[in-house]
Amino acid sequence: MKITLITVCYNSEKTIKDTLESVLMQTYENYEYLIIDGKSKDETVSILKEYEKKFKGKMKFVSEKDKGLYDAMNKGIDMSTGDIVGILNSDDVLIDKDVFKKIVDNYKEDTDVLYADLIYVDETLKTPIRDYISGYKSGDYWCPAHPTMYIRKKVFDEIGKYNLEYKTCADYDFMVRLNINNYKFTYLRDYLVLMRMGGVSNGIKGYYNNFKDAYSILKDNKVKFPLLKTFRRIIHIMFQYVNALGKQGKIKEIINNK
Repeated sequence: MKITLITVCYNSEKTIKDTLESVLMQTYENYEYLIIDGKSKDETVSILKEYEKKFKGKMKFVSEKDKGLYDAMNKGIDMSTGDIVGILNSDDVLIDKDVFKKIVDNYKEDTDVLYADLIYVDETLKTPIRDYISGYKSGDYWCPAHPTMYIRKKVFDEIGKYNLEYKTCADYDFMVRLNINNYKFTYLRDYLVLMRMGGVSNGIKGYYNNFKDAYSILKDNKVKFPLLKTFRRIIHIMFQYVNALGKQGKIKEIINNK
């Protein structure tokens, strides 16, 4: 099984090396790594050129203007040749050298989407803030961690890619469409990604826009009771925070052992 991993970046010189190194260290070798750069003005492209040769043909990148994060993701999906496609942000890292191997080992014949858990960390990647447990599929409010999702390429061909109308949570719209079309999910109960806190969907303003978009997404996809289910999603996320309290010590031990 061939994996396509896509990283979207723009002016990411401070973090992109960590991301690249985490992919470079993977023990499973049947993958391609596509990096879609939004015409960075810093040293990002120079770093990509430096690392391109280290991947020995497995890495390709383009640097051109785009219409935003999800447009760049869609470009990567169009370029992909793998059986399954995953997204890794330019300030996040794969948690250890066996992430790809775990994905392939747990991808079942009838799996359309494999997903797992992640750990939010500070900018050093050493200090845990909280974890995100995706959990088993449980209703319209359920939302697995997007950077841990590996989706069969044919699924994008069947239901389309990310909808550019949603600026902060087109990934949630895509998950809703996956649910509506009854695709098969496989949950890998393991941490796959260290995710730096920040980004367009974090912070009070980001969460407000996220929830507003979430309501519109459910309504646009003709899901019944969209407002109620948006509130259930908020409650689900709040429980994530509560459940994460007091786990920093355990999570830090996990990070140190990787």
